[in-house]
Order: sequence, then structure tokens, then C-alpha cells
Amino acid sequence: GLEATHFYDPKNFVYPFGTHIAVVEVDPDTGKVKLLRYLSVDDCGPVVNPLIAEGQVHGGIAQGLGQALLEEAVYDKEGQILSGNFLEYTLPRADDLVQIEHDHTVTPCPHNPLGIKGIGEAGTIASTAAVANAVMDALRPFGIVHLDMPYTPEKVWRAIHGNRLAQAAD
Repeated sequence: GLEATHFYDPKNFVYPFGTHIAVVEVDPDTGKVKLLRYLSVDDCGPVVNPLIAEGQVHGGIAQGLGQALLEEAVYDKEGQILSGNFLEYTLPRADDLVQIEHDHTVTPCPHNPLGIKGIGEAGTIASTAAVANAVMDALRPFGIVHLDMPYTPEKVWRAIHGNRLAQAAD
């Protein structure tokens, strides 16, 4: 038989990059955070399959949105998980998202013959921070400078109204 083995060990690392921007609205009466607009630009070098690359970014953005706004593992005082199934553990749905405005730039990587970089985690990593920062910017006028994720409606409402009560007492 015929057998061949080949190892490829590039001389250096590959660094994809990009930027993601989220625009949100916070309803102070309900604590509900609504995503109004989402823009992203990523550079993974030359895109081999545009449909797959865009799908990875969109799926990652949905996952990051869930992490920032919805998904929370809740335990009781004995350590028993209370959000152990999808009835209690909130996941993002299509109506939680907006039309994602996505584009890409192309800066070929000098460390491999195709000039390609990764794209699989771009949406996941960037979207959590973009949404979280947008929410905190929206909460700043209420005097809120820190709040742990996820920014659930109840948590946001309590922060807004707890801070209003504290300010009224001063």
C-alpha cells in the first residue's frame, strides 16, 4: 500500500480580529433589555466559504447575547441546581435578535500559504462584551456602574429601582 504522513507547523501564530457594536434599549419600568441594532466586522483573512463564515458569526452572536442577557445557572442554598432544564434556563430565541449587519475585511495572514485565520469564535467572544457594555452604558444615567451578567429583566429592574430608592433616601 501507499502511505504518507505530513505535519504542518507554521512559524508563528494567527491573529484574527474585528469589532462588534451593540445598540440596546433598557425599559426602566420592566428592566427588559431590547437589542436595537448589531454591527460586526471581522477579519479572518481570505474567506474560504462565505456562507459558513457568516453563519458561524451569526450563531456566535446569538450565543453571546444569551450569555449577556439570559442564561444563568441558578442554585438553591444546598447547591441543588434550579435551572437544570430548558424550562428554567432561558436561551435566546429568534425574536431576541435583530438583523445582524455583518461585514469583513481581508488581511491575509503571512504565516500560512492560504493567508487564512479563524472565524469560529469571533461572534461568541465579541458579542458578550459588546452587549454587556451597551447595557452598562444604558444604565449609567441611573447611577449604575456595575452589575453582574446576565442582565435579566428582574436584575436590571432591581438595580434601577434599588438605586432610585437609595438616591431618594440621600
